[in-house]
Amino acid sequence: MLTLQQLKDMEPDTIFATGETTDGYDAVNMYGKGQELRWVATRGGIHDWAIYVAPKDWSEEMTKSNGDKVHNRESIKKLVSCDDEALGMYRD
Repeated sequence: MLTLQQLKDMEPDTIFATGETTDGYDAVNMYGKGQELRWVATRGGIHDWAIYVAPKDWSEEMTKSNGDKVHNRESIKKLVSCDDEALGMYRD
């Protein structure tokens, strides 16, 4: 589970979690049902963070730089387990 202290301890601009999903529509309310997606969670310049999604064939760096940001709080928690303090630092 991601905590605020873990965010504070990370270097800025770090990708700290990644994954793939085929339930993009249900999990992140983006893209079509069944489309294979890659997601990355990255720490920001301060101890904030965000998750980005893109087509599966994109690299992690490309996803981080050009992917679509996940905004839905339930979707965020489905992808990265986090406590309330860490969720409060999510960059909208």
